[in-house]
Order: sequence, then structure tokens, then C-alpha cells
Amino acid sequence: MSIIVNGKTIDYIEQETVSDLLNRMHYTFPLIIVKINDKLIKRTQYDKTIIPDNAIIDVVHMISGG
Repeated sequence: MSIIVNGKTIDYIEQETVSDLLNRMHYTFPLIIVKINDKLIKRTQYDKTIIPDNAIIDVVHMISGG
């Protein structure tokens, strides 16, 4: 049982939420977008969204500049 995060296969943890995964992967950047199986997850749903087994997850750091 595994999931793929930004192209890297990692262990699946049952009942893990998006927030839990971000903590486990040490993603602390404040401007992050998360997609699970190409579906955008709202930031307000990170604590409630359970990651399914075999999910493909994209975590994108938003960067601005000028």
C-alpha cells in the first residue's frame, strides 16, 4: 500500500489527512496547493480530507516575485 507524492512513492497511512501528510513530508511553506488524483483540495478541507490508498498527490508551492 502506497501513495505517490510529487512523483515519489511513499507508504500509505490509513486515515491520514492532507494536513497529516503535509506535516509528515515537512511541507511548511504557507502558499501550497494540493491536488489528489487531479482534484484540487481546498485549504479549508485539509484537516477533513482523507487520502485514499494508491492516490497520486501533487503539492505545489506557489511563488511570487517581481
